[in-house]
Amino acid sequence: MSIVEVTDLGHTYGTGRAAHTALGGLSFTVDPGELVCIVGPSGCGKSTLLRCVAGLLRPSVGSVSYRGETVTAVPADLAVVFQDYGRSLLPWRTVAGNVEFPLRDRGLSAAERAARVAEALSWVGLADAAGRRPWQLSGGMQQRVCIARALAYRPAVMLMDEPFASVDAQTRADLEDLVLKLRAEADMTVLVVTHDIDESVYLADRVVVLSRSPATVVETLKVDLAGPRDQIGTRGSEAFVRLRTEVARLIRR
Repeated sequence: MSIVEVTDLGHTYGTGRAAHTALGGLSFTVDPGELVCIVGPSGCGKSTLLRCVAGLLRPSVGSVSYRGETVTAVPADLAVVFQDYGRSLLPWRTVAGNVEFPLRDRGLSAAERAARVAEALSWVGLADAAGRRPWQLSGGMQQRVCIARALAYRPAVMLMDEPFASVDAQTRADLEDLVLKLRAEADMTVLVVTHDIDESVYLADRVVVLSRSPATVVETLKVDLAGPRDQIGTRGSEAFVRLRTEVARLIRR
């Protein structure tokens, strides 16, 4: 059974002459353990789609189901990493305090919370930064804190909304490799929204290509690249070039 199923999903903002339809009725699934990327033209409704999947926005039509149940609120074992890491972190809390914050409502003891925080920071390479404040970190390190906070929650599914759009190219490459590593080690299902074609092919098991707004699914492509993936060998391979060209063609069509 698919862990996430999107069926005929549509969403319209506003009413009357001011109405804007962002999603035009789209369907796709995500299986347990998959990493699926959603890619499409700028402004096509990718973030709206992710908010509907997360239970943060109720769609106008259609439905999202999670583990076979219709999503009406954020599922308990689902975490979201947003693009704007600067606004996602509490500046008055330490790095460890930010990672621990969502765990306070999970009925865990202080020792259990501390262990999860330490483990998550170790996963993202920030064990030595636990006592620092977010404003003392680089942009890439701040986004690592956001990822650690999601990991500490031990989600079955992690949603990522343009997670690396605001960092430099080298940091972006490092964070892409981090996601692949964590996905394997933590045995998670990951759904990533991105506007970067190369990133979608590099990360994904499948790429779901959306049309211009109001978005529909143009095509779903299986990514069959040799592993383990790396930034030099994978991106230079004939299979990678072929796939990224096909995704670009579908988006521009």
